[in-house]
Amino acid sequence: MQNSYVALDLETTGLRPKYDRILEIGAVRVVDGVETETYETFVDSGIPIPDPITELTGITREMVAGSPGIREAVDGFLAFAQDSVLVGHNLLFDYSFMKRNIINMGGDFERKGLDTLAIARVCLPKEQGRALDKLAVYFGIEQKRHHRALDDAVTAARIYEKLKERYGEEKPALFEAVPLLFKVKKEGPLTNSQKVYLRDLIKYHRIDSDVKLEELTRSEASRMIDAILLRYGRITR
Repeated sequence: MQNSYVALDLETTGLRPKYDRILEIGAVRVVDGVETETYETFVDSGIPIPDPITELTGITREMVAGSPGIREAVDGFLAFAQDSVLVGHNLLFDYSFMKRNIINMGGDFERKGLDTLAIARVCLPKEQGRALDKLAVYFGIEQKRHHRALDDAVTAARIYEKLKERYGEEKPALFEAVPLLFKVKKEGPLTNSQKVYLRDLIKYHRIDSDVKLEELTRSEASRMIDAILLRYGRITR
C-alpha cells in the first residue's frame, strides 16, 4: 500500500483545462502516514476571476494580484513534489490542469496516483455522499476552509489515511498507485501579430483589462480577439 505521497489540490477559474486557469496550488507531503511539509501559492494568471468562482472559493482578483505567474508557481510545485506519487480527491481534474500547463512550458508530467473519490466509491455505502466536505464530516476530519487548495489537499490526505486504515487490509489493491492518464498536446504561445492586435483593440476600445498577454496561448489569444470583436467591433480609422 502507498504510505508516502504528495496530496494535491488546485483551485481554478473553471472546469476545462484547455480554457481555464489555475488560481491556487496546495500540496502536502506525507511520509509513512505523517504530514511533514506543505506547498501553497496563489497564481496570478492575469485574467478576470468569474464571480461564481469567487463566491465558491472566496478568492478575489485582489488576493492573487502580485502572486507568482503560472511558470513560477508550477516550478515551485515540481520542486516540492519531485517524483512523488500523487493523492487527491477527483485527482484527474487537478492532474489534467497541472499537466497541460507543464506541457505548454516545455516539460513532461507523467505520474502515478491514488484518487480518494474512486476509493470511496468502492468502499463506502451508496447513501454516503462522496464530496470532499461530506467525507470529511463522515470521518470526523476538521476542515476550516473548504474550496481552498491547501486545506482541500490536507483533507484529501487525511481521508486517504482513514480509508487505508479501514479498508487497506481488505482491499489492498485499491491503495496501490496507478498511472494517471491524460492526453494533451502542447499549445504554442500567442504570435507577435496577435499580441500587437490585442493591445491595439484594448487601447482603441478603452477596455479595462489586466490580462497578461504574454502568458496567453495562440488559441486563447484568438478567442480573446473574437470576443472583443463580437462585443466592441473592429478598429475603424
